[in-house]
Amino acid sequence: MNASLKDASERGDGRAACTLRLVLAAIKEREHVGQGPLDEDEIQGLLRDMVEQRRHEVSRCENNAHLDLAEQEADEIRVLEGFLPPRLDRAQMGAAVEAVIHDLGATRLKDTGRVIAVLKERFDGQMDVCEAKRLVCQRLA
Repeated sequence: MNASLKDASERGDGRAACTLRLVLAAIKEREHVGQGPLDEDEIQGLLRDMVEQRRHEVSRCENNAHLDLAEQEADEIRVLEGFLPPRLDRAQMGAAVEAVIHDLGATRLKDTGRVIAVLKERFDGQMDVCEAKRLVCQRLA
């Protein structure tokens, strides 16, 4: 991230540089509070939280007709997502749901929790869990 910050600064990309400074500060704060360096999973969790916060802010800004602020938040999301594993599209998510249902032998809606638990384990941070749950429920209904 430090290299990306330097690159963004050299390119004159103020939004990316500002976002990366925020991320690095958040990492340092969590390391200080936790009394140790964060591992890769913890950093990805922090980034996912930051993306989710910004998605909520985009929605709020759009609802209040602050489109310029919504665009800034969307730019920050793009920067943050550059450091996360790529998200599965709907077709990939459907294939993942089918594979897990098959692997577990799930046949009833009652099996939804087990399927979601395995999806979270295999595809941590790569899919929208709410959407995955909808797909599982549709498939098992």
